[in-house]
Amino acid sequence: PPGTGKTSLAMIIANATQSHFVMLSAVTSGVADIRKVVDEAKRRLAATGERTIVLVDEIHRFNKAQQDALLPYVEDGTLILIGATTENPYFEVIGPLVSRSRVFQLQPLSEEQVLILLRRALEDKERGLGRIPLVADEEALRHIARLCGGDARVALNALESAATATPADREGKVRITLKVAEEAMQRRAILYDKDGDAHYDTISAFIKSLRGSDPDAALYWMAKMIYAGEDPRFIVRRMIIFASEDVGLADPQALVIAVSAARALEWVGLPEAQYNLAEAAIYLATAPKSNSAAAYFKALADVEREGHVQVPRHLQDASRDAEALGHGQGYLYPHDFAGHWVRQQYLPDALKGRIYYEPGTLGYERQVAERLAQYRAASAAAAGEPAPDDKNTSQP
Repeated sequence: PPGTGKTSLAMIIANATQSHFVMLSAVTSGVADIRKVVDEAKRRLAATGERTIVLVDEIHRFNKAQQDALLPYVEDGTLILIGATTENPYFEVIGPLVSRSRVFQLQPLSEEQVLILLRRALEDKERGLGRIPLVADEEALRHIARLCGGDARVALNALESAATATPADREGKVRITLKVAEEAMQRRAILYDKDGDAHYDTISAFIKSLRGSDPDAALYWMAKMIYAGEDPRFIVRRMIIFASEDVGLADPQALVIAVSAARALEWVGLPEAQYNLAEAAIYLATAPKSNSAAAYFKALADVEREGHVQVPRHLQDASRDAEALGHGQGYLYPHDFAGHWVRQQYLPDALKGRIYYEPGTLGYERQVAERLAQYRAASAAAAGEPAPDDKNTSQP
C-alpha cells in the first residue's frame, strides 16, 4: 500500500550496506535510463568496489521490455534491485525477476503508528512543524490517523494543511482542533471507536441486517464502518462467515461471492473495492437463509461425549496391504448401484441412526432436503424401520 515507507526502507538498506543508492521512477524512466545507471554502476564497482542499489518505484509501470532490461544486471550482480509497487508483483512483474527476488509485503500503518509519526512531526524543528507554535488536540490527531487509511503521506499532508491553514490565536499559538482536522481530511468525524462499543455494536447491526434480509440497513452499517476507517478485511471476513453460517446451502453461491469480494479487496483495494463489498453485502442480504451448517456442532458434541470410537471395518482404509487384515471388507461402492447410492452404515456403531443435518426448505436446499429424505426413507425401509423424523433423532 502507499505511504508505508517503501522508499524509506530502501534508503535505510542502502545506508546500512554502504551502497550507492539510485532511485528510478517507472513512470518517467525508460530503458535508456536503466542503461545509464548500469554503466555508472559498472564503473563504480570496478573503481571503488562499491555496490549499487537501484530502487525502481512503481515497478509495475515498467513494461515487459523495460523489466527485461534489468534482468541480466540483476543476475550478474551489477545491480541490487529493489522494486516498490502497490500492485501484486506476481501479476505485474515478470517471472524471472520475481524468482530472483524476495517478496516482502508491507502492511498499512496502524492508527497508533500513524499517531507516533504525527507527534514526531509536531516536535521536529528541522524536518517537521516544530518551528510553529502548534497545539494539536488528541481527538484531532486521532481523526487524521483513523481516516488516513494507514498512509503516512496522507496523514502528514493533512497535518501540514491543518497547520498552515489555521490562523494563530491571541496567544500566538496555532490550535488544531477536531473541526480543523475534519476540514483537512475533508471528512467529518463520527462516533466510532475501533476498539470500543461502537465497533462491536456496528458490526452486530450489520450482521443482523444481513440475517434479517434488509439490504438497505446492511449497506448503511457497512458504509458507516468504512467511512469511520474500519479495516475492510474485518468486514469481509465477517461476510465470509455469514455466508456459511446464515445462508449456507440455501444458496451455496453466497460463499463464492463473499470469498470473491475478499480477493477483490486484496487486488483492487479501497476506494474501488467498495463496489465489491457492496455487491457481496446486497447478495448476502437478499439470499435465502439457512443455518443448517450448525449441524456440525451437534456432531462435535457427540465427538466430545463419546471419545474414541472405532471406525466400522468396512470403512477402514484398505490400502498398503491393510486389506489382508480385513480393512474395507464389505464396503459397497455407491457408483456401482442405481442412482449412485446404496444403503450402508457410515456412522460408528455407537451412533448408528443419529441425524445431525436438518436441511432447510428455502432455495437450493429444498432440492437437498428432497433428495436426502429419499435416501433416509430408503435406508429406514431396508432396515424395516419407520422413516426417520429429523427433529427427533438428532439428539441422543
